[in-house]
Amino acid sequence: MVVKSHPLWLLVMLQASVSAASLVVEIVAGRMLAPYVGMSLYTWTSIIAVVLAGFSAGHWWGGRLAERDGASALARTGWATLGAALTTGAALWLLGWLAAPVLGALAHPVWGIAALCMAVFFLPSFFAGVPAPVLAKIAVDDSIRPGRALGAMFASGAIGAIAGTLLAGFLSISWLGTALTLALITAVYALAAVLLLAMAQRLSASSVTAVALALALSGAALAAPRPCTVESRYFCLRSVDVSADPQSPVRMMVIDHLTHGISAHDQPLVMFTEHAAMLDALARLRAPRADFTSFFIGGGNYAVPRAFAHRGAGAMSVAEIDPAVTAMAARDFWFDPTTAEVLHQDARRALLERPDRYDIIIGDAFTDVAVPAHLVTREFFELVATRLTANGSYLMNVIDYEGRLDALASLARTLDAVFPSVEIWTSTAPPVPGARVVFVIAAGQAPTNVASFNAPAPGPTTFAAIDPGWIARLISTKGMILTDDFAPIDRLVGRPD
Repeated sequence: MVVKSHPLWLLVMLQASVSAASLVVEIVAGRMLAPYVGMSLYTWTSIIAVVLAGFSAGHWWGGRLAERDGASALARTGWATLGAALTTGAALWLLGWLAAPVLGALAHPVWGIAALCMAVFFLPSFFAGVPAPVLAKIAVDDSIRPGRALGAMFASGAIGAIAGTLLAGFLSISWLGTALTLALITAVYALAAVLLLAMAQRLSASSVTAVALALALSGAALAAPRPCTVESRYFCLRSVDVSADPQSPVRMMVIDHLTHGISAHDQPLVMFTEHAAMLDALARLRAPRADFTSFFIGGGNYAVPRAFAHRGAGAMSVAEIDPAVTAMAARDFWFDPTTAEVLHQDARRALLERPDRYDIIIGDAFTDVAVPAHLVTREFFELVATRLTANGSYLMNVIDYEGRLDALASLARTLDAVFPSVEIWTSTAPPVPGARVVFVIAAGQAPTNVASFNAPAPGPTTFAAIDPGWIARLISTKGMILTDDFAPIDRLVGRPD
């Protein structure tokens, strides 16, 4: 069958639309995976690698299709685009079905993340990669200026990718959520497929049925239970009721896939996690006065600021990058925003811009299981030191694996290069071999005036400072100084081999 030539603008529009849709799926993939595996360097590395592999395989297959006659190439490309619609529409369902068995079968988290990405996002990327070579070949064959036509097709693909990235990152995820965004992308793919099949004069009842199925899958995903209470620009946030007594509510805040705090309505002074109990108690033990001033790097469920306010501590500032986290803490975790100055910006930027000094600075910001790299460097700790009063202290929540402790060692060594005194505190209960252990590093001009203390977490728990000699050996054998140039904190925080 001979197919008439098609206007270049139509081919450019199709290429741009498919490219934009494919990049939206790539960005949305990160948010989709966050409730299951978190949002880390490994997550984004796996997503980008799998999507690029899919595009590459799709381009190769599309090149083979481009060797066919125009009608056949367009028809097969239309069906490939229908494949993109179907696999995109089913992505949320597939992720929900596969997450537990895949992650359970692969003990190493990196392999689990990579396998889950491959299972859910390779096929949508593969099918989305097919049209580019076919459309480019048709544009060149139909044009009296093939070079310009080829350039226009390459440019449209790049422009579409840029537009898709911006749309997903700045608009669709925070305004529409993942399910509705994927439903719209499924519709874009379906419309492109119908147009391609119509151009090939191969539109049939079976293709219309495939379009309806794709739209039904994505539409059904809209009605499925959502993993997030709130999808913000930064995180998937959940507020989970863990009350034993409905009359005395207790709630847990989950950010992406990790618990970031638990609070009780009737017990504002009780910390339900070990790190919060240590931060709360050590701040009071090391503060130079009762009405001490404090700066928080990360808000979470605001359990510690709430306790400080309840006791009548001094002025507080909290740098929490996500306004949705603060809003949830006020709505579900009984934090009164009027008791603190809340800065919705990056903590390092906030400290850099503000010359104020504080008696206590508390570091409790996490991206997945690790502290953001720019908040663990010598340069950042030097900035912290300039924002402390003469007898002020910096307290930092650290989570590392028993039996490895590379991250703990490097953080302690880096802080030791800036502060005269560095302590490591943890629970006196023996850790489970290979388990994650919670520590708090206390850095300042002098050591804490006690070697141990008891605090509810929520049951009575004893915490103690680790022997300085052990810390010195840990630093000398495992620690590296982290800098703005080199801070591989994601690699240092990992399970023992």
